[in-house]
Amino acid sequence: MKVISLEDTARTAVDRPGAQNLWKQVPISARDGSPSFSMRVFTVDPDGHTPYHSHASEHLNYVIRGSGALVTESGHEHALKEGDFALVLPHEKHRYRNTSADGPLVIICAVPKEYE
Repeated sequence: MKVISLEDTARTAVDRPGAQNLWKQVPISARDGSPSFSMRVFTVDPDGHTPYHSHASEHLNYVIRGSGALVTESGHEHALKEGDFALVLPHEKHRYRNTSADGPLVIICAVPKEYE
């Protein structure tokens, strides 16, 4: 069993092409003995975004704080706000973008542990 606060979880800058003003925390992963999933938290600062990306499995997200958009490869934006859930299906190319100048967009992201 593991219980950890997000504030006690290491935070690292995401240094990937296409990422801007993006931070990552991994409070639960295979390193903790999780048999199936990793729980990640991404913080997207104002004017920030994730890179466009896709993965072989579904991507389950929950917006903890802020507002933003889930952007498709064609540029269509789905508005997001605190309390929203998002499902990205396998192989759907997408990115998350902060649309607020007032504060960060903070998202929980659950993926199979192998993806982490």
